[in-house]
Amino acid sequence: MKMTSWRIGFAILLMAGAAAAAEDKPNFVFINADDLTHRELGCYGGQAKTPNIDRLATEGMRFTRCFQAAPMCSPTRHNIYTGLYPVKSGAYPNHTFAKKGTKSVCHYLGDLGYRVALSGKRHIAPDEVFPFEYSGKDNNPDMEAIDRLMAESKEAGTPFCLFACSNEPHTPWNKGDPSAYPEEEIELPPYHVDTPETRDGWARYLAEITYYDGQVGQILDLLEKHGLAENTMVVVTSEQGNSMPFAKWTLYDSGLQTALIVRWPGRVEPGSVTDAMVEYVDVVPTFVEAAGGMPAPVLDGKSLLPVLRGETDHHKDFVYGIQTTRGTINCPEYFGIRSVRSDRYKLIVNLTPEVTFTNACTQSPEFLSWVEKAKAGDADAAEKVRRYQHRPPVELYDVRADPFEWDNLAEKPEHVETVTRLREKLDAWMESQGDEGQATELAAHEHQKRGGGGKKKKGAGPKGGKKKR
Repeated sequence: MKMTSWRIGFAILLMAGAAAAAEDKPNFVFINADDLTHRELGCYGGQAKTPNIDRLATEGMRFTRCFQAAPMCSPTRHNIYTGLYPVKSGAYPNHTFAKKGTKSVCHYLGDLGYRVALSGKRHIAPDEVFPFEYSGKDNNPDMEAIDRLMAESKEAGTPFCLFACSNEPHTPWNKGDPSAYPEEEIELPPYHVDTPETRDGWARYLAEITYYDGQVGQILDLLEKHGLAENTMVVVTSEQGNSMPFAKWTLYDSGLQTALIVRWPGRVEPGSVTDAMVEYVDVVPTFVEAAGGMPAPVLDGKSLLPVLRGETDHHKDFVYGIQTTRGTINCPEYFGIRSVRSDRYKLIVNLTPEVTFTNACTQSPEFLSWVEKAKAGDADAAEKVRRYQHRPPVELYDVRADPFEWDNLAEKPEHVETVTRLREKLDAWMESQGDEGQATELAAHEHQKRGGGGKKKKGAGPKGGKKKR
């Protein structure tokens, strides 16, 4: 049918309006590491050389108290993409999958007209919950694919959300230049034992953090290349703590706390810092609201926009943690942990304190050197080995006065009320999530891929990219 001139004009106006609306929507670039303790980054006072991340912090907002709900790779990634805590989504052990029918950022932003892509490490399932446009090289972001995504999105006037997921500094710490970190000059955290193996591990670990910082720099350069920096919210995080003792696989802040830096030109004040307590579950609702949508009521998180705009320095009173050792490498049959943290205190509940705590870390050269030093009569090494592998039923720490969580206050009479109050908060949170404690731990195998998480289909995702785990 022939279109009249006014219909043609109206159609052009509609298309122009749609293009303008798309241009008004911000792009999102979320860059995360793998097994990086937040305090190692330069802008967090650490000794790693991270010039790109440090520069980003001067251009945006640095969060001093961001937390994830589970200190392991797979639950963390499900946590970020779904906006749900681990037990509610079903993704609480490692190598896990989300429950059927769960929605993710792919659906929420896809419904708002976004291309939603993931480049690099996946560690999520099933495909129908996470229908990302996927690319990757050796479990790391594919810079050529990211370059194409940005070019195509700009040309089409389509907003995009990119998750660029590094595999670094996950072991074996074989990237970067360890010579940039002379072992004798490295400052070990106070909860580590000083051995040659520990220092060697730290040098290689710090070198790989610098390698990750280089990946961040490459992605920031691509935004500049395509003229997209001004309308893109960039988020950089450190993920859970490193795989040395008292970090990853634990609910201490060294395992649960993460770096969070957000740059959003014209909306976030450059060089700003906030002490607001926030969590990874807040990422999805933040992106949805920034994109002009309404965050779904089912989400456990809430939008960070008031904090990002500088309207408030308060977001949450409590943050929560869960660790399910069952099903991880070199783990005991079960060792579940739960935690709640306020502005000042952290309460940790070990569900089976009679069990010896083991994991991949306790087989590492670093930890085994601690064991040998302890056997040789070193009291400090013996105490740190004991504390890592044998936990009391309840731990309470004043995280302001004792940021490395070493002085357990749980048995002190003057802290009975604090323990009781925090335990009530933790119990209420667990009930809201359907977390039955030890019964949930024993059911962990049913929530791992071998228990029905669905094998990935062979072949390509959108754009022909090969999928990897």
